[in-house]
Amino acid sequence: MFQPWGQALQLASSPCYNDAMWTNFTILALVTLQRLVELSIARRNTKRLLANGGVEVSSGHYPLIVVFHAVWIAGLWYSVWGHEVAWFWAIVYLVLQAARGWIIAALGSRWTTRIIVVPGETLSHAGPYKYFRHPNYMIVAAEIFILPLVFGLWWFAIIFGCINLALLAWRIREEERALKPLREENQLPVEPSV
Repeated sequence: MFQPWGQALQLASSPCYNDAMWTNFTILALVTLQRLVELSIARRNTKRLLANGGVEVSSGHYPLIVVFHAVWIAGLWYSVWGHEVAWFWAIVYLVLQAARGWIIAALGSRWTTRIIVVPGETLSHAGPYKYFRHPNYMIVAAEIFILPLVFGLWWFAIIFGCINLALLAWRIREEERALKPLREENQLPVEPSV
């Protein structure tokens, strides 16, 4: 037998290449694919928003967010091998993805990964935006923490969860500043109390 194939077959039958490895691979492949699809949707929506007169605001932090997410997913690809899947956390993560889908559907063509303000448009109050001011960031904060827990990587969850919270605090502050004029325009007049 050709020697490299023999080594590959031997490795494939070793204990480290088991069902858990394929489960981990499948989970991370699906998450990576989801992220790439979301970036494609965001890019398309960004182009449309800018074409309709939108203005990107506070873009200085965006490269840091991109690098953070790339390092997070790459770190997971590096760290998960040999870890069993904690199915409770996997189910929690799936629920978060359903909530993310609700958010993307609620914003439709306005959903993007950037802060873009289109003059004359009102803020969305559809879907989860009826109940929360920043539901997408709530989901991002939870998923950055929870996906590592799927593989039992508590240390990874804590480190990246804390960094992510700092980035989100910065992002939310910038977004609030950009959306403040729209929030003020959408305020209902306060009825004087008798």
